[in-house]
Amino acid sequence: MTMKAKDIRQFAWQSLSGKWGVCVVIFLIYDLIMGACSGLSMYVIGAVALLLVTGPLTLGTTKVSLQVVKGEKPEIATLFDGFKDFTRTVVLAITNELLIFAWSLLFVIPGIIKAYAYSMSYYVLLDNPNLTANEARKKSMELMSGNKWRLFCLQFSFIGWYLLSMLTFGILLFWVAPYMNVATAKFYLELLPEEEKIASVVGDGEVVDIDADVDAKFDDAGANDVEPFAGEENAKQDFDSSND
Repeated sequence: MTMKAKDIRQFAWQSLSGKWGVCVVIFLIYDLIMGACSGLSMYVIGAVALLLVTGPLTLGTTKVSLQVVKGEKPEIATLFDGFKDFTRTVVLAITNELLIFAWSLLFVIPGIIKAYAYSMSYYVLLDNPNLTANEARKKSMELMSGNKWRLFCLQFSFIGWYLLSMLTFGILLFWVAPYMNVATAKFYLELLPEEEKIASVVGDGEVVDIDADVDAKFDDAGANDVEPFAGEENAKQDFDSSND
């Protein structure tokens, strides 16, 4: 059964139990590095640094999120694991951004749709070490075909947390970031065929049953499905029917 946004959020919240501290630190370090590079991007050295760290660090946060879903407690050093796969991650980051920018020239909306189509690229790259960046992007497009609206609804369901973070001058965002990323990691696993979901590989080649432990806790919590809001089906059809 397809999980609703509320179910995925609850799953992510339970998965983060006992791991909030290290995850907040990891995403804080990520934000500091990316913020520093972005701030210097007006200079050549800053722009180059941003190009070189975006892909590896994004793969690092992706791995962290999948580890949390898998029931593992990530380490801060995991954030930098993407540099071990430097070429593929940099190529993926640059080509994704260029393609999204090109599509955005067509009145913005096509660029947003493509961003959703490519959104699983890093997860695919992490789970498939033999794929090229281009192949990972194509696999992401396949996974997101008909599912872009679902991801949009999941992300939009965090709007309350973002509004609440304004009352804390943005401090709450350091907790919202891992929460949303772990939820997205769970969303990715829900897109996989059952055999791939059960045998998802996270970095070191260890094959595990990702859903076994946390799903049991989730079932015990008695989570309820959420009915689609009015007009969701029409909007979903419009969003997902766009060319991939």
